[in-house]
Amino acid sequence: MYRALLILSFCCLIAGCLPAPYFQKEEGIPQNAWAYSFRPSFSVDITDTTAAYRPYFLIRHTQAYPYCNIWVWMYINVPGDSVVKKERINITLAESSGKWLGRGMGEIYEQRMLLNLGDSIKFNKKGTYKIAIEQNMRVNPLPEVLNVGLRLEKTGFSRNN
Repeated sequence: MYRALLILSFCCLIAGCLPAPYFQKEEGIPQNAWAYSFRPSFSVDITDTTAAYRPYFLIRHTQAYPYCNIWVWMYINVPGDSVVKKERINITLAESSGKWLGRGMGEIYEQRMLLNLGDSIKFNKKGTYKIAIEQNMRVNPLPEVLNVGLRLEKTGFSRNN
């Protein structure tokens, strides 16, 4: 019993020491139905261009969400660049068995999915990056989506420029 309590205390201490994300913001979806015209936008200030960042897509949806994935367009505006980069991404939300990924409480599921943006976003310029997300499924509006967002974690490792 003492050993289990000690291990549990140690795990709580370690979890409490995990760093906060560099950036995280979520937007509520009007009427829980994500229309093509609703494009949440996020402004991220980058001051350290030597650091590597991990981008995550955040989503909260209900158990009644009708698909096992979501296709989104990411629009990325780099500071000082007039061209907006556009990247189409498929994000898996459920296993092939139908089991939702992420955390669930009751009928609501919350997921943080690592994005593979390739060369679209390297954060090699200081300034404010503007990132917008648009749903790109065949259904408009897309039902049962409550929130979407963006999270950036600074990995602490330098990247090669």
